[in-house]
This record gives sequence, structure tokens and C-alpha cells, in this order.
Amino acid sequence: MDWPHDPDGEQGSEGRRNYGHAVLAKKIDEEEDFPFTAGEYAEQYGDHPIRIDYERVVSVEEIFEGIDDDEQFETFPEFHKVVGKALREADYWPYRLKHA
Repeated sequence: MDWPHDPDGEQGSEGRRNYGHAVLAKKIDEEEDFPFTAGEYAEQYGDHPIRIDYERVVSVEEIFEGIDDDEQFETFPEFHKVVGKALREADYWPYRLKHA
């Protein structure tokens, strides 16, 4: 895919130091950006690359496919909860919990 910037550069995964959820959260300014909707976030950052793991890069748009555009985020914890669920459901979460 032709990305608007290098997924491993300073605008992306910061030289592969940050992945998935961390990169998505770094696009938000906690003081200025809340509240916003999933649709607004996807519209602004949809074509941005998100490195999921050392092998895979997907777009913000792909991650947000499983989130309703009208989903409203008032706080960081709300954003993390909804986005984390979407990452797991799309199998973009590289870690698996073992259930007893």
C-alpha cells in the first residue's frame, strides 16, 4: 500500500518502538481533542499506517471498520476500551489471553 508516511518513521511507529494501540493514542491530544467520534477520527487518520506487529501494517480505516462512526469518545479510557475491542475482534491484537 502507498502510505502517506513511513509506518516506521517519526509520524508512524516511531522507528518501530510503538505498535497498534500506542500509535493510535499518540494521534490524540487529551487536552484539545475530546470529545470526538470514531467517524471523525477515521476521517482524519483513515489512511495512516498502524504497525500491528513486526510483520503487519494496516490502516486506521481497517481498524475502525468494526467501530460505529457515531461512537462518541469523551475520555481516553473510553477510546482505549472501544479501540482495544475492535483490535481484538479484527485479530489485530498480537497477544492472547489464556482462559482457565
